[in-house]
Amino acid sequence: MQGVVIHAPEDLRIGTLAVPALQRNQVRVEVKVGGICGSDLHYFHNGGFGTVRLREPMVLGHEFAGTIIELGEDVRHVAVGSRVAVNPSLPCGECHFCRQGMHNHCVDMRFMGSAMRFPHVQGGFSQSVVVDASQAILIPASLTMAEAAMAEPLAVCLHAAHQAGSMLGRRVLITGSGPIGALSILVARYAGASEIAVTDIQEFPLAMAVRAGADRVFDTRSDPTGLPRYCEDNGPFDIVIEASGAEAALRNAIEAVRPGGTIVQLGLGGSPNVPVNLIVTRELRLVGTFRFDREFVLAVELMSAGRIDVKPLITSTLPFAKAFEAFELASDRSRSMKVQLDFQKR
Repeated sequence: MQGVVIHAPEDLRIGTLAVPALQRNQVRVEVKVGGICGSDLHYFHNGGFGTVRLREPMVLGHEFAGTIIELGEDVRHVAVGSRVAVNPSLPCGECHFCRQGMHNHCVDMRFMGSAMRFPHVQGGFSQSVVVDASQAILIPASLTMAEAAMAEPLAVCLHAAHQAGSMLGRRVLITGSGPIGALSILVARYAGASEIAVTDIQEFPLAMAVRAGADRVFDTRSDPTGLPRYCEDNGPFDIVIEASGAEAALRNAIEAVRPGGTIVQLGLGGSPNVPVNLIVTRELRLVGTFRFDREFVLAVELMSAGRIDVKPLITSTLPFAKAFEAFELASDRSRSMKVQLDFQKR
C-alpha cells in the first residue's frame, strides 16, 4: 500500500508502506478521506514544532475516515463494511490521568501522525491503517466521509468550548479564522452565543468566517484600530477563543474581554509575552485547552444530527498522489480553509 510520508522539511513523498499484521481488538480501515491539519503543515514546513522534531520518516495525518475491511479477534461493536471516523488518540487507560478520566493528558498517549514519541506514531494518510477497535467510531450513511474526517478538529473546538464554560447568551470573540477558528464559530453558535466576532489578518478567512456565521469581523492588519474602537469601556466580550497562536492576537484578546471574562488559549505559537498586570487587575481567566476526549464522539453525533454543518469549510479535495500540491494549497490562507486528500483517487 502507499501513504504520504514526511522525511524532512519540504520533503514529502508518496511511499510504499508495509501492511501491518492485525492484532486482537484491532481493525483494519480502508482510508477514504483525510484532512490536512495545522500540525501536519508544521511538519511539512519546519520538520516539527516547539521541541517536537522529526527523527525518522513518518506517515502524516490524524483527521480521517474510512471503511472497515478486516476485524481482529474479539471485535464486536463494528463489522466489515462499517463506515467510521477514526479517533487518532489512543490513551493507555492505566496512568494517573487516565484513571481520573483525563485521557487527553495520558502520559503514554499514542496519537497518530505525531513525532512526540520515538519511534514516532504513524498517521492515517495511507490507503489503509490498523487501529484499536475503540478508535473506530461508527458514522451513519447520511454523513459523508469528508464530513466524518472533520470530527477530529471539531472535537478540538468542542473541548475548547467546554473549557470556556457556558456560551449561552454570551458575546464571544474568536481570534484567528483558520480551520480551527472557523469551526469554533460553528461551535459557539451551536452553544447559544448571542454575538460572535472574529479577527484575522487576511480577507479570505474573514469571508469564510462570515459564511460560518460570524456576526462581525475585524481585519486587524488593514484596520488595526477597528477592534480597539469596538472594545472601548473595558471590552465587550465575555469569552475569547484565541485560535491563532499569535502574541498580538492574545494581547488583543486580553484587551477585548470584559473584567471577569474568560480567554481560552487554543492556538499554539511559542511563548508569547503576556501582560500579566491586565490579567490580574481585570480578574481574567486565562485557560488552556489541549486536544479532546469524549468530544470526538460528540462531534460525530452533532454532525450526524445536522446540528453542526462543516461542509462549507471544506474548500478543496485532491487525490492523495498530489499530496505535495495539496500541502502547498493548505498553506495558502488567501485561498484555502480545509484541504482534504482523497485516498480513493490517484
